[in-house]
Amino acid sequence: MRETWLILGASSAVARAFAREAAEHGAALLLAGRDMEDLGHQATDLAIRHAVPAVPMRFEARDLASHAGFVAECRERAGEGLLNVFLAFGVMPDQAEADADPAVAAGMVEANFTGAVSVLGTLGPVLEAQRGGVVVALGSVAGDRGRKRNFLYGATKAALLTYLQGYAARLSGAGVRVLCIKAGPVDTGMTWALPKLPFMASPRAFAAAAWQKARRGSGSAYLPGIWWPVMSIIRLLPTPIFNRLDI
Repeated sequence: MRETWLILGASSAVARAFAREAAEHGAALLLAGRDMEDLGHQATDLAIRHAVPAVPMRFEARDLASHAGFVAECRERAGEGLLNVFLAFGVMPDQAEADADPAVAAGMVEANFTGAVSVLGTLGPVLEAQRGGVVVALGSVAGDRGRKRNFLYGATKAALLTYLQGYAARLSGAGVRVLCIKAGPVDTGMTWALPKLPFMASPRAFAAAAWQKARRGSGSAYLPGIWWPVMSIIRLLPTPIFNRLDI
């Protein structure tokens, strides 16, 4: 029975790379996002290149009222196959911009956390009913400790991790695995305007590692793995020292 991967935020560089990984392994794809023209081109390319079903679907994380209908369509398109989820959407405006404009701050919370909670909550009964599957959601190392440069973005990712922990507990009895990937910087549009960052991964290398984690993992995992010791040190720094760091 063919698996179907629902890719939420499918136009992002990481999501594109993950969709290619899934297609190379024979999975059907539901490519969800706002740019239907781009998603249509991507679906056509994947279907031709890998001979798998690939369907573009309109999805807006902040349009909570649309999520029930969207999930119902996903379940219908997946048919009898197992539906898996890769959640990759999110925004990261500059911290100073969010500090200056409450609407920007609220929009980031809505997109990164509220929208994720809404769509995952709506997907919950579907995943429970199929008695299996996997949910992979992109968190961030920024969620491990509030840093002055991007603490609001980090707060949304910390909240998402806590939600996913409870979500995993809820779905565990149905055999559904839930994995939060604590991502370090990836060379995508979200990071292009930032200074050169250490241990930056390419989208393709990141997606390949995420695919391997998705096949057997649950809980949380750092990618690339070097971020586990790095963040362990950062979490242990005394607050007076940490607050003086320009990170």
